[in-house]
Amino acid sequence: MTEFVFRQVDVFTSQPLGGNPLAVVVGADDLTNAQMAAFANWTNLSETTFLLQPSSPLANYRVRIFTPHEELPFAGHPTLGSCHVWLTSGGMPKGDEVVQECEIGLVRIRHGAGRYAFAAPKLRRAGPIGA
Repeated sequence: MTEFVFRQVDVFTSQPLGGNPLAVVVGADDLTNAQMAAFANWTNLSETTFLLQPSSPLANYRVRIFTPHEELPFAGHPTLGSCHVWLTSGGMPKGDEVVQECEIGLVRIRHGAGRYAFAAPKLRRAGPIGA
């Protein structure tokens, strides 16, 4: 049986049990879509992320974000929490920023002194609001 590194972190706080909880699976490249969805359902957290090798040469890593019911193209606290786990698991940025690849595209994350920040990616709309 293959084993994976799994971390549960509190995002937006330095106090245990005080932030937005996030489950993060490191090195999840061998998991299938169904396995990722099942694991996210099992954690029953608002989001669970899976860190993978990037497909873009500009990215440091790729992330997939799941709720207990669906996959999301992007979400804020999973972006920050995943970056923290990637860095504390030995990830080394290629430059001054961490570049995360997700379904919505590349997200640049600044980090320092235990703080993380990013500029929100451009909004993509499927159609008119209210349609």
